[in-house]
Amino acid sequence: MIAGIRQKTIVGEGGKVEVLSPELPDGTLVDVIILVEPVEQDTTEYLLSTEANRRHLLQALSDLERPSSYIYVNPADL
Repeated sequence: MIAGIRQKTIVGEGGKVEVLSPELPDGTLVDVIILVEPVEQDTTEYLLSTEANRRHLLQALSDLERPSSYIYVNPADL
């Protein structure tokens, strides 16, 4: 008897998922576990994903346009 079957498939209309395996006899009781692959989020999307991050990044971009706001550090002083 088969201990496990691993297949990749695409979710169909209405959330329908099909597993086809001729090795499975009709009427066999099986457990089905579905693992959804995470959608990779672009770094920019991630950084802008919250209102707080968005405000912080927009402020940082604004600060870049004002060299007077720069903080200069001499590595020798560290």
